[in-house]
Amino acid sequence: MPPRRRPPNSGGVGGSVLRKTPVHGGLCQVPRASARLVEPPGSTSLRRHASAPDGRFSFVTFRTINRKASRKLVAAAGAALVLGTAGAVLTAVPAHAAAPSTTATQDIARKMIGDEAQFQCFSKIVEHESGWKHTATNASSGAYGLVQALPGSKMASAGADWQTNPATQIKWGMDYMKDRYGSPCGAWSFWSAHHWY
Repeated sequence: MPPRRRPPNSGGVGGSVLRKTPVHGGLCQVPRASARLVEPPGSTSLRRHASAPDGRFSFVTFRTINRKASRKLVAAAGAALVLGTAGAVLTAVPAHAAAPSTTATQDIARKMIGDEAQFQCFSKIVEHESGWKHTATNASSGAYGLVQALPGSKMASAGADWQTNPATQIKWGMDYMKDRYGSPCGAWSFWSAHHWY
């Protein structure tokens, strides 16, 4: 049974609050003066604490209230998104092929490099430079791609698809590391000391 609300000015202790308690399952009268916010140690949620007439406590967490409200908002937003994108799906332009995943890109590099030790050195540089994102762009310098070529257009020497093809970027990066440092491990040694290569 839902809690009953008292009509305004219905008597009782001045400024009382009616509350359903888990102890009795009914209403209890709690003076406003005894209701206060308490924060238990180590807790991140505020709780409304009130003393019931029999000396027991009743807690209502704001986290619970917010969680229930959030679920309704998420459901409403999801429905709006589905309905809003339904028209876009009907008129959509054919999509480009999905970009390779990080694991797929690493597998391509592993096959192209061949030597596992050299791949590990190459991988450490790429992880630090771009996080294995072949479209990574450094906003301040303009460096681009897996190996953060500066400018990115340098990678055109390895293939016209340098902006979209991780294999082209890997080929260019390997050639750069071999020409400048002798190997990916030589490049990693330099990178470890200077945090650039």
